[in-house]
Amino acid sequence: MGDKGGNNHSEVTDFILVGIRVRPELQSLLFLLFLIIYGMVLLGNLSMIGIIVTDPRLNAPMYFVLGNLSVIDLSYSTVIVPKAMVNILSHKKTISFAGCVAQLFLYALFMVTEAFVLAAMAYDRFVAICNPLLYSVRLSRSVCIQLVAGSYLCGWVSSILQISVTLSMFFCASRVIDHFYCDSNPIEKISYSNIFMNKMVSFSLAVFIILPTIVVIVISYMYIVSTVVKIRSSEGRKKAFSTCSSHLGVVSLLYGTVSFVYLTPPNNPELRKLASVCYVLFTPMLNPLIYSLRNKDVKDAMKKVLRKKKVLL
Repeated sequence: MGDKGGNNHSEVTDFILVGIRVRPELQSLLFLLFLIIYGMVLLGNLSMIGIIVTDPRLNAPMYFVLGNLSVIDLSYSTVIVPKAMVNILSHKKTISFAGCVAQLFLYALFMVTEAFVLAAMAYDRFVAICNPLLYSVRLSRSVCIQLVAGSYLCGWVSSILQISVTLSMFFCASRVIDHFYCDSNPIEKISYSNIFMNKMVSFSLAVFIILPTIVVIVISYMYIVSTVVKIRSSEGRKKAFSTCSSHLGVVSLLYGTVSFVYLTPPNNPELRKLASVCYVLFTPMLNPLIYSLRNKDVKDAMKKVLRKKKVLL
């Protein structure tokens, strides 16, 4: 990234994050809201990771993938929220060049990785319902490790491509990013470089990386629905659908909030910030709640932990 004005050229050392515009007397309340929700993100996802690691009943491949989903949710929220909280109470509201690059890279990494992990979970549900006798073969632990590793690899590739084109841009002297974290769209707005290549890279990533994950999820559920409707007993259909309800809830929440973020009109930056809050705070807060409330094995594991705590007390 560079900063060029007139005949002078100097390297950008930091950016100014405008943050969420609220009246001064409401800044403390906004900070408290971020703190409470981020605390719930930490508690929910760390609890989910701890239960999956320690409870022997959750050794199934699906829970290995679910544990990684909690790691991802916790990670991308942590990349953004602590710095945003510091800036709420700060007058400078700056972020270093390195910090901005790191935020942009890690945010893209975890966002793309999560999309692929959710696609892997859709495939897991497809095999469990449509080919249950082959589940242990097609979804062995080694296969799940490969699926998760491939998800992270796709995240790394997309992040590297996104960062490469962003680092080639030159910026206006103000360096003011109208957001509460470093995202590609508001960064492009303060650049006077030709951003055609940036748009092409973003479009290519959407077509060749994000779109296939959506296709896998949709096709998996088309087969799941066609299989479930053939089940004669209503109890059997209900049980089959209940095994997918948690995943469907998480998928709807993720793609709903991401669509809200990127389909919000660019001339309404405050609405876009609100949509981003939903993605970086509410989605990672609600995901462990959805799985703990809708998944019997996770609920039983949590009840076991709570009973042990009561005995110790």
